[in-house]
Amino acid sequence: MSPEKKMVAIVVDPSMKDVSIGEEDTKKVRPSSSSGISSRGVFAAISYMASAVLLVIFNKAALSSYRFQSANVITLFQMLSSCLFLYVMRYFKFISFNNDGLKSEHNNKSLFTLVTTRRLFQTIPLAFTYLFYMLVTMESVRNINVPMYTTLRRTTILFTMIMEYFLTGQKHSASIIFSVGIIILGAIIAGIRDLSFDGYGYGLVFTANICTATYLALIARIGKSSGLNIFGLMWCNGIICIPFLLLWTSVKGELEAMLSFPHLYSLGFQVVICLSCMLAFLINYSVFLNTTLNSALTHSICGNLKDLFTIALGWLIFAGLPFDWVNVMGQALGFTGSIVYAFFKYKGI
Repeated sequence: MSPEKKMVAIVVDPSMKDVSIGEEDTKKVRPSSSSGISSRGVFAAISYMASAVLLVIFNKAALSSYRFQSANVITLFQMLSSCLFLYVMRYFKFISFNNDGLKSEHNNKSLFTLVTTRRLFQTIPLAFTYLFYMLVTMESVRNINVPMYTTLRRTTILFTMIMEYFLTGQKHSASIIFSVGIIILGAIIAGIRDLSFDGYGYGLVFTANICTATYLALIARIGKSSGLNIFGLMWCNGIICIPFLLLWTSVKGELEAMLSFPHLYSLGFQVVICLSCMLAFLINYSVFLNTTLNSALTHSICGNLKDLFTIALGWLIFAGLPFDWVNVMGQALGFTGSIVYAFFKYKGI
């Protein structure tokens, strides 16, 4: 097949990111963010934002309304539930863990051989990046005020662009860079009243940003190299992270604190936790789907939009939240930047 024919095969479906081409062609045809977003990609982005906003609301209810202090235990329950859902669906042949969906895979019903050891080891960087991100995020929240934390976290978009370039060679158009600049400017304005420098806290937040950007960029890359689909990546991520998270919650005494929690057997609390676990499964799936169908940068933009909707719902549902016009203007500017990005992405500009 001539190089011209290969070029035609790539242009026919821009959403296909796992097209196999030669090393020479890879250098000539670099990934670009100028391709438009597909209808399935739009659905993935909206699904992520909807499930993420609802998950924050339910987690807020558990941590604030019921005063449950063991946040890592909730994360542990969510990961255990996710693996349980995946195992049941895999056992009854509703899903496959491989991209090729081999029938021989379905005949293997042993818990510890759902994926090969080689593929499990290939996903270790993804799982450890996610674990490190969770631990660093929890520590950073304790050491920096919320407005400044939100401002610095939104610079994840910039870190994601950098990591996409170095890990996948992804380049972005001037219009995309312009819209990202609007978002970051809005974040700075939103937190301008709280510019109190804390070197340790800032360092933790930027470390969390790097972990987030690396995690998002690794999803598509490891998915290709390992041959695992979205469900397979979720499964490996869970079974690698759960033992370490279980050890961490035990060392921190959160499991023991949970057993003495006064609302542990309250029906309302149990319903909130169950819904939180179900939404966590949906959000994990939508994270992988959104990043795979669209891009790591698009997912970061969706996260920014999600934060805005969450803040708006927080003002409506939870009383006592502070209101500041400067913060509102910054949030509005960030929202405008996200809309501009979505327009450019949809049009393929």
